[in-house]
Amino acid sequence: MKSAKRVRGFTGRDIAVDLGTANTLVYVRGRGIVLDEPSVVAIDVTDGTPLAVGHQAKRMAGRTPAHIQVIRPLKDGVIADFDVCEKMLRYFIDQISGSRWAKPRMVICVPSGITGVEQRAVQEAAEYAGARKPAFIIEEPMAAAIGAGLPIQSPHGSMIVDIGGGTTEVAFISLGGLVASQSARVGGDVLDDAITQYVKKEYSLALGESTAEEVKVALGSAWPLPDEMYAEIRGRDLVTGLPKTVTVSSVEMREALEEGISSIVDAVKFTLDQTPPELAADIMDQGVMLAGGGALLRGLDQRLANETGMPIRIAADPLYAVARGSGQALEEFEVLRGVLFSSGNQY
Repeated sequence: MKSAKRVRGFTGRDIAVDLGTANTLVYVRGRGIVLDEPSVVAIDVTDGTPLAVGHQAKRMAGRTPAHIQVIRPLKDGVIADFDVCEKMLRYFIDQISGSRWAKPRMVICVPSGITGVEQRAVQEAAEYAGARKPAFIIEEPMAAAIGAGLPIQSPHGSMIVDIGGGTTEVAFISLGGLVASQSARVGGDVLDDAITQYVKKEYSLALGESTAEEVKVALGSAWPLPDEMYAEIRGRDLVTGLPKTVTVSSVEMREALEEGISSIVDAVKFTLDQTPPELAADIMDQGVMLAGGGALLRGLDQRLANETGMPIRIAADPLYAVARGSGQALEEFEVLRGVLFSSGNQY
């Protein structure tokens, strides 16, 4: 995991930020990805002071006294708490630049289905946090496609499915623009919640957020596995109120995740339905590229291949595809400026 402490001294450099629901990644021009932290802030509610940000704040979740609140400032890919998001961004910029006076040029990622108001909120949060005006916006599926190495400027169509913590972005890209896109507000968070609800219903066991995520990583799958797996999970018994351990299987977790995975499959099918026939033919040759943390879910590629009949590929390092792509837009600013927006307009 990239540490924020090692990256001081990049004063005024251009940076790209993948402002995700689950994690925030920062790419510094000329250096690559230098920071990868959870999008979590611990706040002292008495005066609004941030006490911890990132990994440190995430470790505090579910363990805080009354005067400390652990907040995730983004929900479903958009800003839910503007003030806390601005503090988090300022903290990350300070960690990287080492100076409050540095004003880096910033490219920041947003979901493709975002409204004008939500987009403006992201730009203002970046500018208040210390970015040079105007802050540039890039749509997540475009950034993911660039990061996955797809030929976005080519007349041949490419299809990208970016499954993040808050949203699933599906897009057809041709000639440097989005031909058809769908942003579904289903992602890793919805899958975590589905596991929490399933275990609560079947075992009367309350799980914490981080435990549900661990179970998803350990046992989650979208397609039957050659060897099904089992794991013990700990939580609080809702009947007795005491700690309790139960054993669950990957078959049960697949059942728990079924609704969320179906929503992702439906978003892909909907986008295919909106696509011009010539581009649909290109996809049969090129295949569909998966990116984002959700691409790591076991068997998701097989499930999508089975449901759509299309070849499915997973990007190299899918977690970092969006950050890599937005960073590449910085590195090749003149070439890729057509995919960037500023102050609500294409730049």
